[in-house]
Amino acid sequence: MSKILITGGAGFIGSNLCEHFLEKGHQIVCLDNFATGHRYNIAPFFSNPNFTLIEGDIRNLDTCKEAVQGVDYVLHQAALGSVPRSINDPITSNEVNVSGFLNMLVASRDANVKRFIYAASSSTYGDSEALPKVEDKIGKPLSPYAITKYVNELYADVFSRTYGLETIGLRYFNVFGRRQDPNGAYAAVIPLFVKQFMNYESPVINGSGDFSRDFTYIDNVIQMNEKAILTENPEAINTVYNTAVGDRTTLNELVNYLKQFLTVLDSKIDAVEIKHGPNRKGDIPHSLASIDKAKKLLGYEPTHRIKEGLEEAVGWYWENLK
Repeated sequence: MSKILITGGAGFIGSNLCEHFLEKGHQIVCLDNFATGHRYNIAPFFSNPNFTLIEGDIRNLDTCKEAVQGVDYVLHQAALGSVPRSINDPITSNEVNVSGFLNMLVASRDANVKRFIYAASSSTYGDSEALPKVEDKIGKPLSPYAITKYVNELYADVFSRTYGLETIGLRYFNVFGRRQDPNGAYAAVIPLFVKQFMNYESPVINGSGDFSRDFTYIDNVIQMNEKAILTENPEAINTVYNTAVGDRTTLNELVNYLKQFLTVLDSKIDAVEIKHGPNRKGDIPHSLASIDKAKKLLGYEPTHRIKEGLEEAVGWYWENLK
């Protein structure tokens, strides 16, 4: 069994990773400052002797060095997400996503961590109009957030080449699922829409609803992180992978799926009107991933497509938001 550090482990993706690897019998260290993560996401793990929480900030190098002691693998999820948040406050996004990332790389290098696996982002594709998105063809970033995530990839590559630290970047495409927070100014679209439907409030789609995304269920993301840990293929290391499904769903289709699944649980939701607002700054019009590289080099096969994932997610929210 391995000792795995999960930064941002109290967040949506991080807490799901904690749960999965604890169930596999690994030792888990969770580092989180609870800026966007929640203590209730990891509360069930406190009684597990294989779970350790370090409450701290990746912007503090000493904290990062403490967290990596004796660690085999780092799953770096800690970041300030959200394109709008980065537009409103680019300095803090840069401090966390770039300076904090560099601290974690330095600490991991100095602790002789076996492999550093990090959350990259589909926002790196920027203004590239090519579909599907292929890892080695990107455009110019469209937001401060996108810049920070691209810089992460550049730093990881330099640390691999210069210091021999094994790194793998996972470009997440619109991840959704259990524990994704529906509250706050920067809530992701799926949990936000679910909460609004459950409260008989009209969800507001940005723009016409024709923008499309490769919505990726959390179980597919967990699989990619696990395969990134397990791979022994030299060709599969020190590179980046799209972490997605390879399907494209418009926002209009997404909202209709959510309404359909929720109406089964509460027939009154069928009468809730769907509204449209202005387009959001920094948004990419269309996003669709090629997952050929992940399939070939990591043996990745998504277990959930959009409808299976949404049905499971809606069931979880129905049980936990009521």
